[in-house]
Amino acid sequence: MASKQFFGSQLVLISPPTPKTTRSSSSLPSLFKRKFLIPHSLLNHKNNNPPRKAALAALLFSSVSPQAFALDDAVPPPSPPEVIQAEAASKSSPFSQSLSLDAPKTQAVSDLPEGSQWRYSEFLNAVKKGKVERVRFNKDGGVLQLTAIDGRRASVVVPNDPDLIDILAMNGVDISVSEGESGNGLLGFIGNLLFPFLAFAGLFFLFQRAQGGSGGPGGLGGPMDFGRSKSKFQEVPETGVTFADVAGADQAKLELQEVVDFLKNPDKYTALGAKIPKGCLLVGPPGTGKTLLARAVAGEAGTPFFSCAASEFVELFVGVGASRVRDLFEKAKSKAPCIVFIDEIDAVGRQRGAGMGGGNDEREQTINQLLTEMDGFSGNSGVIVLAATNRPDVLDSALLRPGRFDRQVTVDRPDVAGRIKILQVHSRGKALAKDVDFDKVARRTPGFTGADLQNLMNEAAILAARRDLKEISKDEIADALERIIAGPEKKNAVVSEEKKKLVAYHEAGHALVGALMPEYDPVAKISIIPRGQAGGLTFFAPSEERLESGLYSRSYLENQMAVALGGRVAEEVIFGKENVTTGASNDFMQVSRVARQMVERFGFSKKIGQVAVGGSGGDPFLGQQMSSQKDYSMATADVVDSEVRELVEKAYARATEIINTHIDILHKLAQLLIEKESVDGEEFMSLFIDGKAELYVA
Repeated sequence: MASKQFFGSQLVLISPPTPKTTRSSSSLPSLFKRKFLIPHSLLNHKNNNPPRKAALAALLFSSVSPQAFALDDAVPPPSPPEVIQAEAASKSSPFSQSLSLDAPKTQAVSDLPEGSQWRYSEFLNAVKKGKVERVRFNKDGGVLQLTAIDGRRASVVVPNDPDLIDILAMNGVDISVSEGESGNGLLGFIGNLLFPFLAFAGLFFLFQRAQGGSGGPGGLGGPMDFGRSKSKFQEVPETGVTFADVAGADQAKLELQEVVDFLKNPDKYTALGAKIPKGCLLVGPPGTGKTLLARAVAGEAGTPFFSCAASEFVELFVGVGASRVRDLFEKAKSKAPCIVFIDEIDAVGRQRGAGMGGGNDEREQTINQLLTEMDGFSGNSGVIVLAATNRPDVLDSALLRPGRFDRQVTVDRPDVAGRIKILQVHSRGKALAKDVDFDKVARRTPGFTGADLQNLMNEAAILAARRDLKEISKDEIADALERIIAGPEKKNAVVSEEKKKLVAYHEAGHALVGALMPEYDPVAKISIIPRGQAGGLTFFAPSEERLESGLYSRSYLENQMAVALGGRVAEEVIFGKENVTTGASNDFMQVSRVARQMVERFGFSKKIGQVAVGGSGGDPFLGQQMSSQKDYSMATADVVDSEVRELVEKAYARATEIINTHIDILHKLAQLLIEKESVDGEEFMSLFIDGKAELYVA
């Protein structure tokens, strides 16, 4: 059995010698070793050219004596010793004598076809008569170039003939395959030598372009420009934002207005011995307007302004971050008094030497340089640093101390009055209908930031344009609010009447229990239109005072659990316990979370008492454990579980009592939802007035 070895595009087939008794007198003696140089184009498995497949198969598995196949030489290569000996031995055969050079040439080639294009049948006849010396296939295998024994050349269009290679080999024809223009000459050799130099030159050019160099002559960047700061500088800030454009952050504006006033009237403060704050750190949730406030400070102060992102300090090379910090403060000191704004400072200001994998040396070098520049040995007189972050818990304590960031300005979520002002700001340039009431919109959007409210008004404008309206009405704002909270409306959703009825009773159960619970939030809207992953929604308007203070009473939390279970109770009462669905899964998660917090954290359990059990999960950025630690025994865990179950069962019993007592109102509300698909708070309260419903008393 022959063994095959592959070396790149070269395939070596080693086979034992074939006995001469199996060969005809006209065939060449067998070779001990066959060597085929096959182009990559023939080895490509994606090529489905039949002639090529036939040629490759014949080259690999032909049973005749092997020949030497070259890649693309115009002149056949020197024959190996085995082939030379085979040719010498074959001259004694009758077939070789007929091709002898001593024979008259005119007699040997008298019957060859004329012209440079032969037919395939003529080509086969010439091959079988031994009048073709060699052939060369093109890379597609569809055409071959032949050379006759008299030196004449012609081309032949090759059909799909799997026996062609066998016929050529049996008649001693040299075979080669063209791979196209060869690149292995002098030009290819020179190209191989120049390629590394050209590659390095291209990388160096791209590196200069990427760094945006401006240090060389004529504006061209030098090779060391990567150590320079990429901060944007404005001699006269033209941010287009003033404090009048910032709404809902009155306390933060008051803190920053002092900084602006100090820059404009420094004598008023220095006369009393006051020093300008060196740094102000803006802290708050995402979207509350921290960057907007920094732009407003720049626009109000009118002093030179540098702005950059903390992530620009650390990139590409080790040590670049510290170099860019030095370069930034050198530029700032030359323009003092000025303002430097660093956005998302937690990218480099994280606590040093912390984290599960240890500290990052490059980041630590950058923060060390920043600490030195803000309040080091030489100081930074006249440079005020404004920074913004929504992760103050991960910042290094050395960065937060007075002398670096003297003030921490909290930019919190706006209250109702702030949301009204923000809505007025973002409604500029929009055509609003007369029925739009910003006070109602603000009360329906508790916890929304300035960015959320801007997105709300933009979505309402898009909906109005989609509906070919000239003005934005309250309906577009309400639909946009529901889209942001719960997802887009599924208009083409296939909902059967049975499922629609079930969803209506489920949402009516939530609304009914919530409306009859004392000291609970009023119902704002009920909808059974599927949105996102929800089949229906019940919106409550939470108390602004409760949200601002963050204080929740035990009775409120117990009412919240009963309201969450109202949907499942309504399903059981109307459809039976055997026909309930999985629609209350999220409600159960909320109830379990509230009940466990009441027992473990809030001290609302008599058996556990005023003890907090179960540590909260640590912050992975501060190197603490991510999972909570069980700091209590298994006996205490059993007590906690029993207390949680008792709270849930109590809430379930309250919801069941309310629904059974006011079953008529439940039927009316569900029927109204099936007809209209959505009911607002005013229509909902009219049902209670007509039904003379009373609040639940425990």
